[in-house]
Amino acid sequence: MKRLGLILGAMLVLILGGDAGRAARPVVADLSNHLVAITTGFSGTHVLVFGATDDRKGDIIMVVRGPRETHVVREKVRVAGVWVNRNAAQFPGIPAYYAVAATAPLNTVVPSEIRKRHGIGVEALPFAATDTSGKPLSDMDSRRFRDALIRIKQQAGLYPEELGLVTTLENRLFRAELDLPSTVPVGAYTVEVYFVQDGSVIGAEITPLFVSKTGFSADVYDFAMYSAAKYAFASIIFAVFAGWAVALVFRR
Repeated sequence: MKRLGLILGAMLVLILGGDAGRAARPVVADLSNHLVAITTGFSGTHVLVFGATDDRKGDIIMVVRGPRETHVVREKVRVAGVWVNRNAAQFPGIPAYYAVAATAPLNTVVPSEIRKRHGIGVEALPFAATDTSGKPLSDMDSRRFRDALIRIKQQAGLYPEELGLVTTLENRLFRAELDLPSTVPVGAYTVEVYFVQDGSVIGAEITPLFVSKTGFSADVYDFAMYSAAKYAFASIIFAVFAGWAVALVFRR
């Protein structure tokens, strides 16, 4: 049933993707869901990416980029038995989430210069590290903090280490499962699908994906973001009340 649904969906995308009087695009793609709603108890979700190619043979690469952010990496050192922050680097404009899937290993599909041009693969992302004042770091410090940034993102599940799998059906149809963890940031994402032949990108499709909070969690998020002072005051009051209630229970 899933196979039939995928075939029908991909055929519909292929038909609707072509303009009248013009040859069909090399690749067309779509998502099973363009909006991911995060509610209380959200534990992650899956989004199906599917599509079709023209009659030419080739490989498919899918790249998912999350909302842009400035991430600060701090270096901790041990001083007199206590861990303290020493140096720091900031990475402006990096994707908060980043994942790649393909029909074959990237190094067998496209050469490194093509990967760098399109930002395919973590190693191809142009991470520009600066200190907290905006001054560029040395090459050695930049590489060190870049490795630390990628390690932090991978540990959080936001930069999956393993290459995802794009499967093909009937030669022209393809599909891939996009796994979004419970820690996925809210914001606008892009799902980029590249059609590659003989090491060159011959077609591409970019589809938007939105992740947003809904319900009570959204209200708390908005309150914390846009009424920071009131949220901090409410948090203090709640902490004091919680401490008093716990002390009262143990006193009994």
